[in-house]
Amino acid sequence: MSIVISTDKEKLDIDFIHEFLTRSYWATGRTKEQIKTTIEHSVCFGIYLDSKQIGFARVLTDYAVFGYLMDVFIIEEQRGNGYAKRLMKAIMEHPDLQNISRWMLATSDAHKLYAQFGFTALPDPGKIMVKLITN
Repeated sequence: MSIVISTDKEKLDIDFIHEFLTRSYWATGRTKEQIKTTIEHSVCFGIYLDSKQIGFARVLTDYAVFGYLMDVFIIEEQRGNGYAKRLMKAIMEHPDLQNISRWMLATSDAHKLYAQFGFTALPDPGKIMVKLITN
C-alpha cells in the first residue's frame, strides 16, 4: 500500500471532496461550486492510498504571515491508520508555508490531533471577532 500526499489540484476528486464535506458538521450545505472556488483560492492537499483519494485539507494563506487550516478530513474507513498525522506533517512542512507565524483552525472534535502540531486554544479569545452570514 502506497500513500502519496500531493498539492496538485488536478489530482483532486471534487465529487469525493464535495460528498464528504456536505456530510460533515462544518460544511453542510456547501455547494460543489463553492468547494471549487475554495480549492481555487487555497493551498490544497490530497492524500491518496494506492492512487485513490482518502482525504483532503486546505490552507487559506497570504504565504507571509497567516494561514487558516480548513476542511481537513480522512474518510471514516481509513481513520486510525496515522494518515491524518501524515497529512498534517506534510502541511506543516510544506516549503511555501514556512514563513507563516500565525496559524488558526476551528475544530469540534480533533483537538488531540492538532495539539501534536503545536495548536492550542486561543490565548485571548476576546480579541477574536467573527461575522457570520447565513444564506
